[in-house]
Amino acid sequence: MRIALFITCFNDTLYPSTGRAVVRLLERLGHTVEFPVGQTCCGQMHFNTGYRPEALPLVRRFAEVFAGYDAVVSPSASCVGMVRDSHRVVAGQYGDPGLCAAVDAVAPRVYELSEFLVDVLGVSDVGAFYPHKVAYHPTCHSLRMLRVGDKPLRLLRAVRGIELVELAQADSCCGFGGTFALKNAGTSVAMLEDKMRCVGESGAQVLSAADNSCLMHIGGGLHRLRSGVRVVHLAEILAATGEGPA
Repeated sequence: MRIALFITCFNDTLYPSTGRAVVRLLERLGHTVEFPVGQTCCGQMHFNTGYRPEALPLVRRFAEVFAGYDAVVSPSASCVGMVRDSHRVVAGQYGDPGLCAAVDAVAPRVYELSEFLVDVLGVSDVGAFYPHKVAYHPTCHSLRMLRVGDKPLRLLRAVRGIELVELAQADSCCGFGGTFALKNAGTSVAMLEDKMRCVGESGAQVLSAADNSCLMHIGGGLHRLRSGVRVVHLAEILAATGEGPA
């Protein structure tokens, strides 16, 4: 199987360790992962803020760069949701029949990490070791757009040493929503306060999720409160073996 890593521009710029964790994990499971250096933004920010024609070159580039791969794996549910759900919208509205065909060929083979592990590889125990008390936040895109269900939790439950604790109101949005947090700061902060309260009540040492954007938002709030709770992407937990820093 020819596998590519779609790291996303957000992770590549701010959280490159998450991309490295995906590669480390998949290599441990016996797979070779390629990193197409021509990859750029998927266009989600443009699409969501009304600059849809400006997203067209990014949709075209994505289809070109990732053509020919059997699977494209990403540690970002929101970007995978953009590719699978919205690239066809952009291609259909502003592109051409050739681009629509290219998007239709690539998009169904783009997977969020937990989907790829459970649905494609048929794996739930990845051999991880992570001796910490962890709560999991199901991000809006993973929950509502990709509908990954309990796949991340199934993977976490199989991690050795972990104590998985329940997060109250887990399916509530954290308030980030990309530019929503900038345009509606008051509402965003109120939603964040609710989420942080639930994290605190869970007793977790670590909060995990499938999107670093949401973890950045929640983690910033937790840090300002000096809560002592760390935020760690799902990929980094699953890649942990106890042999290095966790």
